[in-house]
Amino acid sequence: QILDSFGLAGKNNECGGLYKTLDPSINMCLPPLSWQTYDINLTAAGFDSTGKKTRNARLTVQHNGVLVHDNLEVKRKTGAGKPEGSLALPTKLQNHGNPVRFRNIWLLDRTPKPSAE
Repeated sequence: QILDSFGLAGKNNECGGLYKTLDPSINMCLPPLSWQTYDINLTAAGFDSTGKKTRNARLTVQHNGVLVHDNLEVKRKTGAGKPEGSLALPTKLQNHGNPVRFRNIWLLDRTPKPSAE
């Protein structure tokens, strides 16, 4: 979740939470009008050739430099959007009416490349 949660308890529907799934280990939200930083490492779920899920996704998140989720197993999708499957889908940032801005966004594909032999 990305929204103003400064001074709140740190729940799954607040900043740093995994929506409807898990609270952040600590609320690291800075005061309003401060830039927040997120470092997110996501390993996608795995699927076999028939489309059957063989491995859950995993997620590690640092919020403002502090680890708030450590190699968390994500057993299901966390909200709206298309169903899980083997097809890679776009990464989206969703707005819920909170005034947020984004800058310096990096997406790195860390899919292992087949070795050339």
